Formats: sequence, C-alpha cells, structure tokens
Amino acid sequence: MIPDWHAERERMVERQLRRRGIHNPSVLNAMAIVPREEFVPREYRISSYQDEPLPIGYGQSISQPYMIALMAESLELAGTETVLDVGGGCGYHAAVLSLLAARVISIEIIPGLAKLAEQNLTRTGFGSNVTVVCGDGSEGWPAAAPYTGISVAAGAPEVPEPLLAQLADPGRLVIPVGGRLDQELLVITKSEGRMREHVATYCRFVPLRGGGGWQ
Repeated sequence: MIPDWHAERERMVERQLRRRGIHNPSVLNAMAIVPREEFVPREYRISSYQDEPLPIGYGQSISQPYMIALMAESLELAGTETVLDVGGGCGYHAAVLSLLAARVISIEIIPGLAKLAEQNLTRTGFGSNVTVVCGDGSEGWPAAAPYTGISVAAGAPEVPEPLLAQLADPGRLVIPVGGRLDQELLVITKSEGRMREHVATYCRFVPLRGGGGWQ
C-alpha cells in the first residue's frame, strides 16, 4: 500500500518541527511542500519521514528533517538571497532552500551524488533556481560569492576560512564544528565587519571532506 505522503509530511511538520520549536512559517511551508520521499533511495522510502538520517549511498546520508529545518530557520532568509549549500548530497536540502531564497548554489564533492542531486531537483521541479556544482565545498564557490547565507551539511574540525571570506555582510553561516562523531551546530553572523557566533544545538553529521575538512 502506497503511503499518503502528503499526510506523512503534515505529521512530520507538526510532530518533529513545530513541537520542537521550529516556528518560521516559510520554513514550515517549505518542509511541508518538498517531497522528501523523492530524494530518498527506493529501499528506504518507507522511512522518509522518520525522525532520523537515512543512507543515500557513497557513505553519505540525508539529514533528519528537524536538522534541515533548524539550519534553514537559522539562516533567517527573506527570499531575496543567494545561498551556498555545502554538502548538497541528494539535493533535498537545496530543494528546501530553493523555496526560501532567490538562488541556491549546491556544491557536492562526490560526482555521483552531484549528478543524483541534479536529477532529483529536475525531476521534482525544484531545480529552476538551483545550480548544482561538483567541487570541494570547504573552499566554497567563489564564482557566485558573496552569499547572504551559507549552510554546511557536514561536520568540520574548524570553520573553513574560505567560507567566512565568501559570506556577505550582513550574512549568516550555519555549520557543524567539532570532532568526527559529535559537533556543535554553530550559527555565525557577520555584521558591520564583525563576527559573532552561538551554538544552536549539538549534532552528529558525516565528516566534511576536502581541504578545509577532514583529510
């Protein structure tokens, strides 16, 4: 029996997001619209709206819905921004961001995943304002900088300097920083040439790969 995916999304928004403190209407709306099941491998599709990350191949995963919503809300987007999505994976996070920003650059270091993300975004109709590129996300993507928002979906040992340099003023960078297994989700705000940060939550992401990540 095919699940009622719309009902599954509504339950996810209510139980996993709204009840846990996600209140931004635009973020809740985006999470209710984007079909997560279309970005999950077929063998895991039945678990698309569980409160957990799921494998997407290549040793990578799609983050739990709450974490994606929290990161999106932390960017405080108004819909006019250019956003850099680092660690694009299967394209789901970029699809959510595409409803919250004017333009999204989604960068993925694994060629097979970058291709999958582009296919998923095109098939689901969320690719019109998303550009998928294959490269080292820890180095950012200077061609489209500066970015009002930068979202990093992989844990870094420290904040990569290229991402700070490519962050607009004002702008916000959301990134997990810490060890290979456990990190703090940092929200870094740049304003009038100054940086300040706070910890949004504790988290566990796959390691960030590349020159500014884990070798």
